Amino acid sequence: MKKSDLKEFLDEKVILYNNPKFIDSDPIQIPHLFSKKEDIEISGFLTAIISWGNRTMIIRNAHKMMELLDNSPHDFILNHQEKDLKCLEGFVHRTFNYIDFQQFIKSLKHIYLQHGGLESVLSIQDQTETYQTAINNFKSVFFEVEHQQRTQKHISDPLKNSAAKRINMFLRWMVRNDKSGVDFGVWKTHNPSFLSCPLDVHSGNVARKLKLLLRKQNDWKAVAELDNNLRSLDASDPVKYDFALFGLGVFEKF
Repeated sequence: MKKSDLKEFLDEKVILYNNPKFIDSDPIQIPHLFSKKEDIEISGFLTAIISWGNRTMIIRNAHKMMELLDNSPHDFILNHQEKDLKCLEGFVHRTFNYIDFQQFIKSLKHIYLQHGGLESVLSIQDQTETYQTAINNFKSVFFEVEHQQRTQKHISDPLKNSAAKRINMFLRWMVRNDKSGVDFGVWKTHNPSFLSCPLDVHSGNVARKLKLLLRKQNDWKAVAELDNNLRSLDASDPVKYDFALFGLGVFEKF
């Protein structure tokens, strides 16, 4: 397929899937329950972190998370005391259990009180044009507080060649703002042209079939290769093609 034909094909798929109908079947529905910026970003972050496996289970457990936080995640995080964390006992999503959930609440409180919140701590601080070092720095800040070693595995590190699919998905939700009603665009200090595609089995397989990706493993090197090819199709908003790749893989079995 010629590049112009590929772009036309993918642009049509973006229009097909980047619309509010997509929300009903996707974990992004959880942050859409909220209107306050901090509630949107915290609920989005927690939902993204457990977004692996069966999507019905992800959505159900993300709803449960919000209920445990009194459906006011920002207020709970800022004002909780140690005894309030007991209510989280028993929560589990695959390998993410209540110990991890309690740690995430403590780390998020530290981020909002000491580092200006998620938007600030995930910003790109160097001269690079991807979130590779920003996510690495975020992980360092996240675990500045006392924590159990087991919880570290739930925050990926692109400097260790992780694709960081869940954090890249969360960044897409917060940064992209194309008025379609799916992504939020609440992080005005971030640049959507620097976003990376949330690379998973579905988007990776479709990208390989379309020759947008040659690397076999779904790691950060593959993310960088896909970045370059998607940016050549739309330099200002490359990650809109996540809708096309994911939709082709999940809904069309491309």
